[in-house]
Amino acid sequence: MAGLVAGVDVGGTFTDLIIADPATRRVQLAKVPTTLPNQAQGVLTAFEATGADLSRIDLIVHGTTTTTNAVLERRLSRTGLITTAGFRDVLELGRRTRPKAYGMDGRFVPIIPRDLRLEVAERLDAQGNVLTPLDESAVEKAALRLLDLGCESLVIHFLHAYANPDHEKRAADIAARVWPNRHITMGHALLSESREYERGVTAAVNASVQPLLERYVASLAAELRQRGYRNDLLVMNGNGGMVSASTVSKEAVKTVMSGPASGVMAALATGRRAGFADLLTYDMGGTSTDVTMIRNGRAPVSNEIEIEYAMPIHVPMVDVRTIGAGGGSIARIDGGGSLRVGPESAGSMPGPICYGRGGTQVTLSDANLILGRLPAARFGQAADAARVAMMDQIATPLGLSVERAAEAVVRLANTHMAGAIRMVSISLGADPRDFALFAFGGAGPLHATALARELAVPRVLVPARPGITNALGCVVADLRQDYVRTLNRPLDTVDMAQVHAIFAAQEAQGRDLVTGEGIALTDVRVEFSADMQFVGQTHLLRVALSDGQPTRGDLQHAFEAAYLKRFKVALPTIKANLVNLNVSVIGLRPALDLSALIDSGGRQASAAPTGRRAVWFGAWIDTPVYWRDHLPLNLRLVGPAIIEQMDTTILVEPGCIVTSDADGNLLIEVPHD
Repeated sequence: MAGLVAGVDVGGTFTDLIIADPATRRVQLAKVPTTLPNQAQGVLTAFEATGADLSRIDLIVHGTTTTTNAVLERRLSRTGLITTAGFRDVLELGRRTRPKAYGMDGRFVPIIPRDLRLEVAERLDAQGNVLTPLDESAVEKAALRLLDLGCESLVIHFLHAYANPDHEKRAADIAARVWPNRHITMGHALLSESREYERGVTAAVNASVQPLLERYVASLAAELRQRGYRNDLLVMNGNGGMVSASTVSKEAVKTVMSGPASGVMAALATGRRAGFADLLTYDMGGTSTDVTMIRNGRAPVSNEIEIEYAMPIHVPMVDVRTIGAGGGSIARIDGGGSLRVGPESAGSMPGPICYGRGGTQVTLSDANLILGRLPAARFGQAADAARVAMMDQIATPLGLSVERAAEAVVRLANTHMAGAIRMVSISLGADPRDFALFAFGGAGPLHATALARELAVPRVLVPARPGITNALGCVVADLRQDYVRTLNRPLDTVDMAQVHAIFAAQEAQGRDLVTGEGIALTDVRVEFSADMQFVGQTHLLRVALSDGQPTRGDLQHAFEAAYLKRFKVALPTIKANLVNLNVSVIGLRPALDLSALIDSGGRQASAAPTGRRAVWFGAWIDTPVYWRDHLPLNLRLVGPAIIEQMDTTILVEPGCIVTSDADGNLLIEVPHD
């Protein structure tokens, strides 16, 4: 942290860059269009836009959507699977669920097609004892067969490898003799848990994105070196930590949700400095909205995330929920005459009608423009086209005025987003009234006060640069390694010496990796936990532990207390089951001064509007418009107001009170009846 630190985040529409100098507190920002399919070009363009000398940058941290997009769009490397005889269809059978809860339609396509899933003779029991020895010649033949079928990556996935990985390790050694690259994934190495479906899907996703991520980061790292960057490029993982680009492809699946995780890391850092330990983060972009709940200054990390139907990725990742609601979400009237908003999106090309790039379908951005929240003068004739389309597509079919139709589009989108926030708060037993809403993303601050009213959230926290918050998260994130090991035994039969040994081994491995990155750290924090359940139950409950040397009584007491708190039920006569042991090793990096994100040189002594315009709040209201960089730190405004800045627009509804803190964050108090 002695020199410059850069964070760069690639989103679906824009690539954002922040370069911070801890010594001088100077910050450089850039926001350029994302370049598809080669995202690296957009990253390089962002650096060029700042004029930065890459030889002076000590650290570059990159949040990428390469793996996320590849999985969601199924643009994956051709991958083969070698598995236990009789279990080739595990990835397709899944958990007997359906894509749609009601009706008989919907389909599921597994990551690896059936003709690329081959079986070999081997079998262990659930305790890891050998029932059928590994047929080593069959492994080699299967690997050669998959190569002939054009596979670039290989998965070795045996039924009970979590209990004894010897067969998987031996099979991987045999396959490596004939496989032309390093893209061989062993299921147990990523996820040592008992559920063969989740373990298999996680391994399949990892193998399918490995070559894509490796080529991308290798190309980007080489381009950065040519421009003078001398050090390792680090890549954000989905758990909110980071890893060297030279090793990231080995566990490529961990970069899924990299972008959303970086936003949560920025929220943690900002909230910590602003004095908010409990936040509901709300990141609204052009296509989707990501929400999560931060409690007691800790990001929720889960190893049971399903990014789409039948796609469980059971490696630790920040627990972010995503819905298809963004500025480009398309509004339409369905066959039953009802208004719908999203999840379909106009994207950035052609984008909303108001962009003037050929879009023809009304979007949420068009509705905000019609309501005066965005400046019509900036959009020229495209603003008129948006109004005409709103009349034809939404207002006339519903028998509404253009303003009422646009208002309906906004309110319906807000309802969808409020539902997502309820899912990460109320459904988990948390009361939104105890939190602040942390609004970021290009479109988040435009809807934040309305959401706060609907959810009874008392205040909204808008960071200094909402539109580049994910890039900021790359700069402030810590190093992190997470480990999971399955035991799946009744607690009264568990060998506690084995528990202590597993915890110690995981901690040692994590410390070696975290300290081996060569990044300046202020401390290393280790967190221990266990996933437990009552015998006979299927759901798991994570129990925090104070250290890696718990007694049997410690585990029993902690689980019963956590179960009582979560479900308000005590079950003293039922045995507890110890399923997973978890360790998180976190390398804490020096704190970054965030007060320079807005240049203090442009601040005025008092808040003076740059203009006024009519904004719709159920009726047209003449509303002052402010430029955020000019606002004083001792700010106090009473809504209605529009606050504009380089990367977003902030809507302050009537009656809301806006103040500012020492870092330039805006705090909006939202009154409730």
